[in-house]
Amino acid sequence: MLGYALFATRWLQAPLYFGLVAAQGVYVYKFFNELWTLIVKCVGGSASETYVMLAVLKLVDVVMIANLLIMTIVGGYETFVSRIGLQGHRDQPEWLSHVNSNVLKVKLATAIVGISSVHLLQMFVDVHHTSRHSLLWGTVIHMAFIASAVLLAYMSGPMLRGESGHGHGAHDGPSKDPDGPKRPTEPTEPQQPTEPKEYRVVGPLAPAPVLLPARLPIPAQATSYEKYEKYGNFEDFETRFARGGTRLVQYEGGVEGRVRAAGFPGRKLLEEFDEEHPRSFDRQALARLATADFVAAGRNVVFVGPPGTGKTHLAIGLGVRACQAGHRVLFATAEEWAARLAGARAAGRLAEELAALDACPLLIVDEVGYLPFDSDTARLLFQLVARRYERASLIVTSDRPLDRWDEIFGTAAPAMVDRLAHHAEIVRLEGDSYRLRRVTSGRCSGSAAPPQ
Repeated sequence: MLGYALFATRWLQAPLYFGLVAAQGVYVYKFFNELWTLIVKCVGGSASETYVMLAVLKLVDVVMIANLLIMTIVGGYETFVSRIGLQGHRDQPEWLSHVNSNVLKVKLATAIVGISSVHLLQMFVDVHHTSRHSLLWGTVIHMAFIASAVLLAYMSGPMLRGESGHGHGAHDGPSKDPDGPKRPTEPTEPQQPTEPKEYRVVGPLAPAPVLLPARLPIPAQATSYEKYEKYGNFEDFETRFARGGTRLVQYEGGVEGRVRAAGFPGRKLLEEFDEEHPRSFDRQALARLATADFVAAGRNVVFVGPPGTGKTHLAIGLGVRACQAGHRVLFATAEEWAARLAGARAAGRLAEELAALDACPLLIVDEVGYLPFDSDTARLLFQLVARRYERASLIVTSDRPLDRWDEIFGTAAPAMVDRLAHHAEIVRLEGDSYRLRRVTSGRCSGSAAPPQ
């Protein structure tokens, strides 16, 4: 209780930010007062070129300070007081999605340098009415601001790189260490072509056709080293996950921190999905889901289709979009979720584990239907679905339609399907396996050996 009480004192800062809002109103008044004076003098013919330039620089100065206030108000409140629910808003600032105290300090320092530059420029424009003493100290103060901003950026560099670079090592491919963990994996859907090519982003996922340069192919499923490398070996990760590892997920802040903590088996984007491969699927539904608004609304998404049609790719792509929108996400297969909940139940803290998972607005349950579950395990997964019903979102991928889930979950299936599908977008994909198509084309061209 003492910790919660101390944490609640953050609300004492809220009036400070509303005070800054009032200060911003003062600058709005100052801006229009300066603008009106400038207009009057220009119309009256009494404004010299120097006066106009100085007046414009004053207006720019006021705007830059107002921008600094906006950044401090919104970024500071989001970082130190409470999250601002802007997910999906068309005017959400780009910098707000990755703001934290470190980024905020650097941005404020650069804004101060910009304001100082305008002040110094005003001195040089009006140099005939500015003393040498003022010019000297104005220049010295401006250089001090520059030096402090550079020093701050240099000191913040390791933390900034830590946020922006966390996805690289974990998602660029298999570990090069020959003694690293080895675990056979099945490819996720769909596998990207191995030859370089141009990708055209078209359809509902892009506002206009865009040509992207050829890139290295993303593996159909990155090897398990990516997901488990920070634990040293697969068995260690598997044990931690089975125990119920919600509190073990290290959330490092920012988009990259959320993507890394999600545990995706590989980074896949919606823009990279081959829309021409499935014979049929609802592209308009995917365009709606791509906004990630379904997470804020607590709705579910169910991808149903044969193996190799792209279900996992789309689930990961939506998960990445949710991370970009500011939501925490956790990804695992149905078997892994079952092991996690069973481990928590064995430890006598299943309720605590389910409550801890509430901190993630989106959970992704992959590969439902590949293995049937016994009645006890089915009841555990039902509790997960029931816990999140009308409270938080699930993305589920399955090779079987919902009316056949009794083959997977037995008597728990009707109640589970009822809650999962009530507020859900069900996207059906039809087509042949992307992987098998690649194997077949490889045989025909002689570029691939027949599977072992």
